[in-house]
Amino acid sequence: MNTVNLIGHLTKDPDIQYTKGDAKAVTKFTLAVNRRFNRDQADFIRIICWQKLAEIVAEHCVKGSQVGVVGRIETGSYEKDGHTVYTTEVVADEVEFVGKKEG
Repeated sequence: MNTVNLIGHLTKDPDIQYTKGDAKAVTKFTLAVNRRFNRDQADFIRIICWQKLAEIVAEHCVKGSQVGVVGRIETGSYEKDGHTVYTTEVVADEVEFVGKKEG
């Protein structure tokens, strides 16, 4: 089972783009999630949303917005300057607005 549930704050405004060819909306943002036992530390987790969800997030969220995300972890890799770079991000299935809109 690959399910992730997170609550955190956006570190900057979401970035919406459209894929070439089929023009699907894709929005990426980083979510700052406080650690459970040490609230002074946070993990910064990359989130990606597709299609209608991507448009809703881009329209309604700004830096500082508190959201809940339900999704799945997706890993990948690519080559850069002769080195393999490994990636990990959460592909969101749901984004729920938890706190008031800030900004």
